[in-house]
Amino acid sequence: MVKVVKFGGSSLASAEQFAKVGDIIRADESRKYVVPSAPGKRNSRDTKVTDMLYACYAKAEAGEEFRVPLMKIKERYDSIINGLGLKVTLDEEFKTISKNFKEKAGADYAASRGEYLNGILMADYLGYEFIDSATVIFFDEEGNLDADKTDKVLAKKLSECEKAVIPGFYGIGADGRVKTFSRGGSDITGSIVAKACHASLYENWTDVSGCLVADPRIIDNPQPIHVITYRELRELSYMGASVLHEDAVFPVRKAGIPINIRNTNDPEAEGTLIVESTCQKPEYTITGIAGKKGFVAVSIDKDMMNSEVGFCRKALQAFEENGISIEHMPSGIDTMTVFVHQEEFEGKEQQVISSIRRLTHPDVIDLEADLGLIAVVGRGMKSTRGTAGRIFSALAHANINVKMIDQGSSELNIIIGVSNDDFEAAIKAIYDIFVETRL
Repeated sequence: MVKVVKFGGSSLASAEQFAKVGDIIRADESRKYVVPSAPGKRNSRDTKVTDMLYACYAKAEAGEEFRVPLMKIKERYDSIINGLGLKVTLDEEFKTISKNFKEKAGADYAASRGEYLNGILMADYLGYEFIDSATVIFFDEEGNLDADKTDKVLAKKLSECEKAVIPGFYGIGADGRVKTFSRGGSDITGSIVAKACHASLYENWTDVSGCLVADPRIIDNPQPIHVITYRELRELSYMGASVLHEDAVFPVRKAGIPINIRNTNDPEAEGTLIVESTCQKPEYTITGIAGKKGFVAVSIDKDMMNSEVGFCRKALQAFEENGISIEHMPSGIDTMTVFVHQEEFEGKEQQVISSIRRLTHPDVIDLEADLGLIAVVGRGMKSTRGTAGRIFSALAHANINVKMIDQGSSELNIIIGVSNDDFEAAIKAIYDIFVETRL
């Protein structure tokens, strides 16, 4: 059995946290491949090392003196080295980083050094081999992960070493320069490593005990999710649930490898198991609730729209021409509504409206801003009657006006549109009826 373990920044913020992580890894002999993030915040007033690196490189790029902020970053690592009693030194590494900053190696290179340096420390601490991700993770000319090449090279490399540390978040671009995933991309690295070594399990360790039914910033002490499918997690991640980077699902899902979200500060807790499919019934009708604010609804009305071939394609072309991505598109016989991100749309609204008029000749175009979208997700909804009715009932009881409701044919999720002002109250009402009162 082989497990890949990824640890987030909060799990590696200090020597004390490092020691906890070491105990977790050593407690299970099958935890053979480790993917570390950069050190996170040690307390609420602290700064993440990745943010320190971005700020430091910005000074270098502007031609300003950056030695002092770079030495502050080195102090963070030295405190971990001294706290663990390690003999390794990062002096030469920081000389190289300073040289590359002066030569404008790029913001991606700068940000990646957090994981790179933490990987060196972790490998030394555990006695594992260190593998620089820039030698095994590849991006193509468009900046996307070259999954086939990465899997081939990484699988060969891992087959040659029994235990290794592979830093998260970065790889190498087609131009030979270091390239990073988006923020939180260490989750993706862990998933890529798990696929390459045919792991039996991918453990993603963070500072929470798995996924929760709702956002704890909105719901006090929300219930944990014990088992969730990849599809459910994808829906929740896309709508704002942030325990796991949404793109981290794809490599392991393809390989049929389960993900276990665990808590470094509570290693005995089972956490959340993410699987392809399961016959286990969820504890509640719904698996989870997530949402985002800040959408605009663009409603396009035209008599006999349903009989006009290609109408939807032409309407959507107006958004494509202006580089705006679409979130949802509920429609009726003579109307279609397109939901888009407000900040993306506002600067281009008149161009989009002009394009829609030119392409579709509608009767009316109506805009409604400041909307929130809430996804109610759950495999249990398919076998439960009246789920949508209970959502409507809960929202009506809370005096919340529903602007839109959209249910996919898979019956896995229901999307509800409400005003931004009603967003938190709507989530509380839905949580209450399905989890607290279970009506």
